[in-house]
Amino acid sequence: MADKIANQKQSGGVKKSEILFIYESTYSIPNGDPFTGEQRCDDESKKVLVSDVRIKRFIRDYLALRGNEIYVLLDRTNASTQGKESGAAARMKSLKNKYKDKSAKEILKECIDVRLFGGISTEEGDAVNLTGPIQFALLNPSLNESDLRMHQNTCVFPSQIKNEQGTIGTTTVVPYCVNQIHGWINPFSAQHTNLTEEDIDQMFKALWNSINISNTRTKSNQNSLLLLQIVYSEPTKKIYGVDRLIKLKVNDNKRGEQIRSIDDFELDFSSFIEQMIKSESVSKVYYYSQIETINKEFSGKNKFELMKL
Repeated sequence: MADKIANQKQSGGVKKSEILFIYESTYSIPNGDPFTGEQRCDDESKKVLVSDVRIKRFIRDYLALRGNEIYVLLDRTNASTQGKESGAAARMKSLKNKYKDKSAKEILKECIDVRLFGGISTEEGDAVNLTGPIQFALLNPSLNESDLRMHQNTCVFPSQIKNEQGTIGTTTVVPYCVNQIHGWINPFSAQHTNLTEEDIDQMFKALWNSINISNTRTKSNQNSLLLLQIVYSEPTKKIYGVDRLIKLKVNDNKRGEQIRSIDDFELDFSSFIEQMIKSESVSKVYYYSQIETINKEFSGKNKFELMKL
């Protein structure tokens, strides 16, 4: 009976899915540590790490630019912060002035990032805690190894008025890495936030485009390579190790940390495609890339369909 109810919920709303998103970074800092500014990495595997918070920030910033209501703002000056109120409390106050006569829960659902990723409000007597139906892995390792490079730069502004010279800073950058982001869409949580397929389409568009239009000093040199959505036939189904099925094969006997562009490696999708086609748990795989050689890998394959962005 429980499986029957679950299947009815799956057919009538958002489908359970897994997400794989691959993008490249060249001489940049894909995700710096908030305390040191240095690139996150796994010292043992030499893999570059990108956090879920970084990916959600990309998506939120893009959706905000497109005029969507966003709850978790980066620019706190827009939240009408007053006194000692926290950012969340000030943001809720601002939204309550806009959406009058609505509860905190109703107001949160007006924000697309809450419908996607969840949100909390700690207002006394009107507290809300919504778990987001779309989540990404806490830390996402790159497909290749990388040796971080030390980089020094000067600041033309003196640290103090009496100083005549600027300061010299040192940081580490990633020469090149292929980042793979792993995510999930949960149909049960989607019911609580009112997530729609239209929201998901907007999220995918934001994920792809936000990487390509980033123009900060540490994020400019990045490009989206491939976006995949694996849709399950039932909300309780799952394929083990989806994020380990795509392999990076380096050309010309190079090592992973020696590659500097997409010309130095190939992405091997053979295990991924085989698993998707033979598994009864998978009903559809949507893919999107602007690289023709990648599109040819999936075109015409059973269950695979080009995503519309």
